[in-house]
Amino acid sequence: MPALPTTPRGAATSRRILDAAAVEFAERGIAGARVDRIIAAAQTNKAQLYGYFGNKDGLFDAVVADRADRLVDAVRFDANDLPGWAVAMYDETLRHPELVRLMTWLRLERRPTGRLSDGANDEAKLSAIAAAQAAGRVRPGDPLDLFTMVLAMAFAWSPVSGMHAATPDDPAEDHERRRQLLRECVERAVML
Repeated sequence: MPALPTTPRGAATSRRILDAAAVEFAERGIAGARVDRIIAAAQTNKAQLYGYFGNKDGLFDAVVADRADRLVDAVRFDANDLPGWAVAMYDETLRHPELVRLMTWLRLERRPTGRLSDGANDEAKLSAIAAAQAAGRVRPGDPLDLFTMVLAMAFAWSPVSGMHAATPDDPAEDHERRRQLLRECVERAVML
């Protein structure tokens, strides 16, 4: 992927493109997304989009990385409090459902099996889980499997749910009931 611009004006343009593309890709996937809609929403042109991101696939990769970075920054990971982390992830997917949708499109259109990412961003989390296991706070098992299970539990009511996708408009008592259930289930499943 080409280097993103460092000038304030260029950074503002690339940010508008990333934000517009996140909406487009989350709604329509890679194949269904249209560059013309993205540039219209970002108030820019194709030359700038292609200059910053190379092509539509490069733009999708940049959007996924950008949104994943935002999620990592928004929800601090604590292997000693996996129930609290799961609840925070539930709340974050309510505020920003586009990341879950983007990951779903990534799974559907690019990587139907295996890990979605190269795992570099997850290594610190997996090491933290292994340390919590060694300290007797997290149950034994492959740290990646435990992390995957906790994340799946956190996403139980997200846009990828096969049963019910929660929205911020759901009654507050429903959200609180789900948070409590999630906290208790993760506690029982992985914590010692």
